[in-house]
Amino acid sequence: MSLQHHGHEHHDHQHYGEPGHNNKRGLGIALIVTFGIMFLEFVGGLVTNSLALLSDSGHMLSDVSSLALSLLAITVAAKPPSLRKTFGYQRFEILAALFNAITLFVISGFIIVEAFRRFQQPQAVDSISMMVIAFIGMLANIISAVALLKQGDVQENINMRSAYLHVIGDALSSVGAIVAGVLMQLYSWYFVDPIVSVLVALVISKGAWKVAKQRGIKGDVALCYLAKFISKP
Repeated sequence: MSLQHHGHEHHDHQHYGEPGHNNKRGLGIALIVTFGIMFLEFVGGLVTNSLALLSDSGHMLSDVSSLALSLLAITVAAKPPSLRKTFGYQRFEILAALFNAITLFVISGFIIVEAFRRFQQPQAVDSISMMVIAFIGMLANIISAVALLKQGDVQENINMRSAYLHVIGDALSSVGAIVAGVLMQLYSWYFVDPIVSVLVALVISKGAWKVAKQRGIKGDVALCYLAKFISKP
């Protein structure tokens, strides 16, 4: 009986410990790559005057937030149980998700306002540089997706699957920016830039809402945690 019990414990260690470590490593790689591309696209958007790149960097920010929260969730889950600390970690995760969701909604609003302004007064965009930066972003997202597939469990682990889908979404956004760059380069259709930006802004808003829902944020709970956090000396 004792041998059976020992074997069961060893099996559990292999099944939960090692995949958890791989999940954490995969998320870490994806987080670093996504953050780097977010910064590149933000600077590139300013230099090329591309709102599509700027909005895509905002989309990257939403995924950086989601990846960071997923990494936090896995890290906290790996900690030894503690009745005193568990609630604190949970509260921090909910507050962080709430803050990220609000920030992303604000970013989406700014993008949409600027997009409508550019509809009225179209602005020239350095489409060649825009396409190069977007292509680099697409390749980086593919690398992140491969890292998550090889290092983590994207089928069974909800955090890993969510992170994987976010990275795939980033790659598709980069494809959209490349297509917009091609149209602007060939036909000078600069109105395509704000159109892509609005679409990405809607994706950001949807992503922010999903992050909030996945983290179990409800209005009364979030306000309660926020009030406790503010009132804490």
